[in-house]
Amino acid sequence: MSRSRRDLLWVPVFAILVAFAVPWPLWGVDYVVAGLPVWIWWHVGWLGLCSLLFSRFVASGAWERGMGVGSGREPAVEGG
Repeated sequence: MSRSRRDLLWVPVFAILVAFAVPWPLWGVDYVVAGLPVWIWWHVGWLGLCSLLFSRFVASGAWERGMGVGSGREPAVEGG
């Protein structure tokens, strides 16, 4: 199965999102902002970024192409 270059660009994007999901740079930091530890704010911001990028991923059509929807092909694995 061949993928377009545009679709393959999502692979490193998602790898980076997974790698930085854990707030590595904030280990050992105990600062509190607005009553919450900074690492909580890291997660809030990171989840917002993930949501934004996933919406872009879906809007680009990569989700449908990866799932085989709308291309006349059957999905690789059928549920049920």
